[in-house]
Amino acid sequence: AEAVTEPEAVSEAEAVTEPEAVSEAEAVTEDVPEANEETSEPDQEEMMNLDLGSPRQIKQGDVISGIVVQVREDEVLIDIGGKSEGVIPRRELSLKDAENVMENIKVGDEFNVYVLRVDNDEGHLILSKKRADKSKALDFLEDALEEKTELAGKVARVVKGGLLVDVEGVRGFVPASLIERGYAGDLDKYLDKNLRLRVIEFDRNKAKVVLSQKAILQEEFLHTQRELWDTLEAGETRKGTVRHLTNFGAFVDLGGVDGLLHISELSWGRVKHPSEVVQEGNEIEVYVISVDKEKKRISLSLKKIQGNPWDKVDERYEVGEIVTGTVMRTVSFGAFVQLEPGVEGLVHISRMANYHVEKPEDIVNAGDEIQVKILDINKQDQRISLSIKDAQEDKNIDDGKKDSYEGNDRSQGSSPSVGVNLGEVFGDLLSKVERN
Repeated sequence: AEAVTEPEAVSEAEAVTEPEAVSEAEAVTEDVPEANEETSEPDQEEMMNLDLGSPRQIKQGDVISGIVVQVREDEVLIDIGGKSEGVIPRRELSLKDAENVMENIKVGDEFNVYVLRVDNDEGHLILSKKRADKSKALDFLEDALEEKTELAGKVARVVKGGLLVDVEGVRGFVPASLIERGYAGDLDKYLDKNLRLRVIEFDRNKAKVVLSQKAILQEEFLHTQRELWDTLEAGETRKGTVRHLTNFGAFVDLGGVDGLLHISELSWGRVKHPSEVVQEGNEIEVYVISVDKEKKRISLSLKKIQGNPWDKVDERYEVGEIVTGTVMRTVSFGAFVQLEPGVEGLVHISRMANYHVEKPEDIVNAGDEIQVKILDINKQDQRISLSIKDAQEDKNIDDGKKDSYEGNDRSQGSSPSVGVNLGEVFGDLLSKVERN
């Protein structure tokens, strides 16, 4: 019995189980590609693309691109791909000018948006353009900090301690001490003005941006200073701005460097204080007298620009002419009279009156405006001799001639005949003789 059953069990197993197992294995291995074949990779990429195209794969905080498909009254509908749409509420469209933002958006516009919510009640994503713009602006400002880029910013508000400016759609702060190289003064004057700015402090997490205009101005000032000292030479004519007045002169800014305009170089005439000739803020042309680059000193002149009035004094005045002048000062031997700034003449005490004068103050005092006759002009020695007495005598003669002329006119006007009526002249005398 054992000899009969063992062979049967073996043959049944070989006949039934082994062929079936082999055929199933072959069937499986034929359907599965080898490991080095690439037939499954395209399917995986397609699945990944489908996943990314699905709105359910987009997360809050993502920045994606979309195209405007509809502009409504209070929102914009945007296609973000994968047959998905999102909604941008009006308040999320722009960092500024939210009231008029709808006028600047049209169907077909493409821009980046920030995902606020993945799904709303209608199955749309809630998006924000202004947050995407802000993220881009912060990227730009972060790069500007590293590269020291100059930016333009419009002053939006005046706040305690400085100014709030709009830079690339982001609000930044400019401390009052960083607006100008010097004291900024009243900050209200900067409202709505554009400033030249540089980022000096940046915190992305807090969206904190601190800017400075002073940094740019100081850099330019130092560059201009170096350039001016390298090029400035005595004998040149330069334009400048009167920056400060003192009792001894005026300091003139030539463009980063101040030069001294001494009171003696302000005018050819006498000047008691610089304010008589120039005022702070005046733009003037000056002559460079000297440049000391080691001691950093520059001497300037205004009167040399005007020209010496004595150079053409003989063209403006003639001997024998009567002119009006101002008594500048008196001395024991006479008085100095200014005919014009820089041109003075002397009235000797003997020429003050047709009688003996003890002291000039008996006739004139400083500040008096008087008429004088020019007796002599010495252009080379810059001297002019004047006379009050001769001017008065000439005036009296002229007045006498005038009175005589007017008297003749009256006489001629009262009688049609020309000549003298002896009866009118001697009538009274003849009457007296006859009575005697």
